[in-house]
Amino acid sequence: MLSVVPKNPTARLMGRGARIRLPSFLHRALVRWFVKKYQVDLSECEGGIDDFDSLASFFVRGLKPGVRPVDPDPDALVSPVDARVHTVGDIIDGTFVQSDGQRSSVPLLVGVGDPRTPGVPAELGARFEGGTFAVLYLSPKDYHRVHVPADCTIAATTYLPGALWPVFPAATRKVRDLFGVNERLVFHLDTPFGPMAEVMVGAFGVGRMSTVLDDAVTNTGGAGRHQALDPAPPFDRAQELGRFELGSTVILLAEKGALDWTIQPGEPVRLGRPIARRAGA
Repeated sequence: MLSVVPKNPTARLMGRGARIRLPSFLHRALVRWFVKKYQVDLSECEGGIDDFDSLASFFVRGLKPGVRPVDPDPDALVSPVDARVHTVGDIIDGTFVQSDGQRSSVPLLVGVGDPRTPGVPAELGARFEGGTFAVLYLSPKDYHRVHVPADCTIAATTYLPGALWPVFPAATRKVRDLFGVNERLVFHLDTPFGPMAEVMVGAFGVGRMSTVLDDAVTNTGGAGRHQALDPAPPFDRAQELGRFELGSTVILLAEKGALDWTIQPGEPVRLGRPIARRAGA
């Protein structure tokens, strides 16, 4: 059914609905329904139900200080999100595992050759050949802010307008190159583990993503863009980088020989906890 639904306009309509400021009694009832349906742990979030003026503001709720301790080991790469591991492994012939039996293009994912962003250098895709990846899926119950996995500087960013297919496992098995055709924000990081890419992928019912680097919001009709950042802004490990409205997917790419992943598909991960180690450490 979703193959014939106009996904981006529908997502924008859903987003406007989520941002409506309802009368307080209706708003409380809606958020309580969402909390119960998705088993959200309210004890971890800043504020209570009455502190959010719309469902969208509840989706991007903050966490109480200290509920996500950040591992200080310099040889550990930490999770940038609360999520579940979808796939993890090696990049082979320029592709990563999107789902069982379905591989997807790394250059396409980061925007190489995309006519909407002609400025993306080919080496930004080629640098990860023979490297590794991890696909982390955020469900509706999860904390929806995205952080960086290591101390880093942000060397470049890319915004790629696109489709808004759902990203749950059944869709990733059926839609070819789903992560490379959906709306996404790509961040190129210089880290102690070498260059990495962190990709925020939009999805049906989400559409809107934002980053602390600028005021741009995705799925609002804006043009694609690629920009090198000079000077490259520094970020501390687990510092906030961007936000999803509702859940979606974050993909991490690393160069060959940089990391040994310590996670498996299906495993839950939490912001700030180790998900990989420096190779050989």
